[in-house]
Amino acid sequence: MSGGEQTGKSLTAANILLDRMWDVPEPSLFWLVASDYDGNRRVFDYVRDGLERMGLLQYASKRVDPGVILVRSQDPTNPKPGVRIETKSAADPRKMRMFAPHGIVADEASQLDLEIFNRMMTRVMPKRGWLVLSGTMEGSLGWFPGLVDAWAYGTEDAQSFKVPSWLNTMLYPGGRNDPEILRFERESGDDYFMERMAGVPRPPSGRVFPEFRPDVHIQDVEWEPGEPVYLWEDPGYGGGSAHAIEFAQVINGQIRVFDEIYVRGLIQKEVIYLVMKQPWWADGAGRVLVSDPHYKDQHHSMDSVSEVWMDESGLYAGGKKIRILEGVERMKAFLKPDPLTGVPGIIWSPRCRGILSEFGAMPHPIAPYEGQTKLYRWKTDRDGNVVGEIPEDSNNHGIKACIYGMVEKFGYGLSRSKTVIPVKRWGPPGRGKSALIGAK
Repeated sequence: MSGGEQTGKSLTAANILLDRMWDVPEPSLFWLVASDYDGNRRVFDYVRDGLERMGLLQYASKRVDPGVILVRSQDPTNPKPGVRIETKSAADPRKMRMFAPHGIVADEASQLDLEIFNRMMTRVMPKRGWLVLSGTMEGSLGWFPGLVDAWAYGTEDAQSFKVPSWLNTMLYPGGRNDPEILRFERESGDDYFMERMAGVPRPPSGRVFPEFRPDVHIQDVEWEPGEPVYLWEDPGYGGGSAHAIEFAQVINGQIRVFDEIYVRGLIQKEVIYLVMKQPWWADGAGRVLVSDPHYKDQHHSMDSVSEVWMDESGLYAGGKKIRILEGVERMKAFLKPDPLTGVPGIIWSPRCRGILSEFGAMPHPIAPYEGQTKLYRWKTDRDGNVVGEIPEDSNNHGIKACIYGMVEKFGYGLSRSKTVIPVKRWGPPGRGKSALIGAK
């Protein structure tokens, strides 16, 4: 459930819990989850007050860090509480490992990261439980807006709802045409108004890969023993760059990136040492290395990247030079789901936080940008219009690593290069006798 400001999302989420807590046999357990304990306060208070009005409140703690609510059993002969409701904090995910709840309410879910969402999903699975997410758009990046759009028309067991602020007629009696709503619309940008008041995700301008969808391209994939592992590297350069190595396997024709190394401030030997500590390194199925073809053989008064790899690990660093736009198109082709099966050509594990931050699905994982949104973008002007023909060369190290590996493994798709063929053309006197035919 996504909504604009002050739409009563927390109250609605609390009422869903009050309604559904009786659907499972006693004793039952439910969680309230937020980015920190204090973020649970509104839903906690609404649930407590609702139970008190119904005469079913047995106990409620004054604190929410953590907090607990106990509900009287529906069996009058049973003195023990029938329902237990606990608060959980995303800042302390260790506390989310104990006991599987029957249901979870996550308030302001847009402030949670994808790892917490995945953990909540796995925690309700043993009890065949349910998960309710409510939140206001905090910029249309990350997993939450993508999920809202993906579930807009419903799936077998998932549905999203967009609740605009003007449906709260207690605050805005004029509805959509309330003077305050109209004033806010006049004084704010269209995208900001749609996000904050209408609860509609508005993708940021300038994304290089609008085809990327967190709900499609992020899946729980693991290393499969006995299958070759592809190491795709972009070493980065300069103090603000990341050194990215994406670890992938190709299973049934699909690229599955199961892990990565995404670091800053380490020399090449230190990064290779981290690679060789990975649990799959000793597997005998084979390892194939592809590194930045524009950089791997340069020396800069020291051994090149390729030479260090060979000396430390015995791996030869392959890789062919790639035009930027051709690489972008190759990635786009793999992001597209198959029209018959709906399966995309590439997926990533949620552990791949570095490259997923470049797609906009997660905050940046390493300092000095940790927690910020750092998206691989086209160059744009102040109005958000795309300018130029080449994306900004930043926040793209994991993406470039994957592109190098895709092209090395699968080659190019359709070429964007132009072939110019000179031909003779004989015409009437006075006209030119040659022409150029350009064929794409």
